[in-house]
Order: sequence, then C-alpha cells, then structure tokens
Amino acid sequence: MFDILWRSIAIGIGATILMDIWAVILGKLTGTGLPNWGPPGRWLWHLFAKGTVFHDDIGKAAPYEHEVALGWVFHYAVGIIYGIMLVILTGPYWLVAPTFLPAWIWGIVTIAAGWFLLQPGLGIGWAASKTPNPTKARFLGLVAHTVFGFGLYATALLIR
Repeated sequence: MFDILWRSIAIGIGATILMDIWAVILGKLTGTGLPNWGPPGRWLWHLFAKGTVFHDDIGKAAPYEHEVALGWVFHYAVGIIYGIMLVILTGPYWLVAPTFLPAWIWGIVTIAAGWFLLQPGLGIGWAASKTPNPTKARFLGLVAHTVFGFGLYATALLIR
C-alpha cells in the first residue's frame, strides 16, 4: 500500500515539475514571463479564512503576506492529489505498466477545476471568459494540461 501511495505522490510531483518547466520555456519564448502563484495563494487564503469562493477581482482582495508561497504549495498539492486520483481511477496495475492515454485524458480532465472553480474564483470568468483573449488562454491551458498528462505518464515510466 505504501508503495502505491509514494508512487502516486511522485507522479503528481513529476507531472507538476514538467508543467512548470513547460511554463518557463513558454514564458521565455513568448515573453509572457513566469506564472504568478500569488493570486491563487490569495484566493486559497480567502477561501479558508473567510469562506469566499468567487471574487470579482482577486487583485482587489486583501493581500496575504505569504500568498506566493501558499500558491506554490497549493499548486504542488493539487498535482499530488491529481496523481493519487489517477492511480485510484486506473488501478494500481497502471503503475506497473503505465500507458499514455489514461494519463493524457486525466490531464485534460483536470483543467475543469481551473476553468470552473479557480478562474471564476480569481475573477477572470468561467474558462477565462473575462480575459483579453479567452480562446488563447483556453488553448494554452489545454496545452499545459497535456504536458501535465505526459508528465504523469513519463514519471510513472521512470519510477516503475
């Protein structure tokens, strides 16, 4: 049982690291910079401290001193949870013989939490509908979650 748990945690961490590497590469190529995990950290703080799920603009919410660190912890905790959930959904045999398709499908499915909870919570609308270019934001999100799915698969291959 412990073996299954540590592998599930490891694939979540590995996939999140690969997603972050992708974000750094994309930021350098496009000049958009690095992801800012401060707003999600602020959102999480307000969610647990005040019970506020949806904000009109998270930037106008009271700041939290450690919001960037909390955002990073949140980012990796979610990746770990997704890794564990993948193993629960596919069964522990998937760790012995990982295949790409379930990891990729799961990676794509996980974008729903961002589109329908986090993004509206931050005040940028359902599936980034209030951003200057929602189609671009959605496309880049799908690419990032494809990278995350590949990371689940690749990490599972590395540790099997």
